[in-house]
Amino acid sequence: MSDRPTHTLFEDAQGLIVGTGLCGFGLSLLTSAGLVTGQTAGLAVLLSYVTGLSFAVLFFTINLPFYWLAYRHLGRDFTLKTFVAVVLVSVFADLSDRLVSIAPAHPAVAAILFGMIAGAGLLAIFRHRASLGGVGILAYYLQERMGWRAGWVQLAFDLALFGAALLVMAPTLVLWSLLGAAILNVIIGVNHRRDRYIAT
Repeated sequence: MSDRPTHTLFEDAQGLIVGTGLCGFGLSLLTSAGLVTGQTAGLAVLLSYVTGLSFAVLFFTINLPFYWLAYRHLGRDFTLKTFVAVVLVSVFADLSDRLVSIAPAHPAVAAILFGMIAGAGLLAIFRHRASLGGVGILAYYLQERMGWRAGWVQLAFDLALFGAALLVMAPTLVLWSLLGAAILNVIIGVNHRRDRYIAT
């Protein structure tokens, strides 16, 4: 039996709401500048640019195949919280687009702010034993079971995604997007460590 402290239901709820709210707003800021990010969220953003479909619908759909991996290897609670987190990010991103007017910033500003805002949001989500699905599930699993830093796993996927983005986006926008993703992943890689944060 683990003697590590646990989060209460209220602590999990507020952590997930704050974290997904930050990520949803960060994504709205990012897309206002025509940029893309990594992970499954980035894949959904890129596909939304190409197809014109809603980010929220694409993000939810892309994540569906990954819930079995989460349930089998990371448990029911992690899977349920991840499902909730994915839904909330979809909702908050859509609400931000509808209710918050964001003037197109210079891509560098949008990328830097996105990296910091979404990085803080993901830290909150990870620390309450959830993820934003997809690559986040795989990264979290590898960190917990193999000791690999989640941020570095995500960065490897991001590089492949940005390579694909070069086929449909201007190279300068892809480079600014890479800056935002690098900032986000460095924040996660440096700050999300099992030996520094022990609550479950």
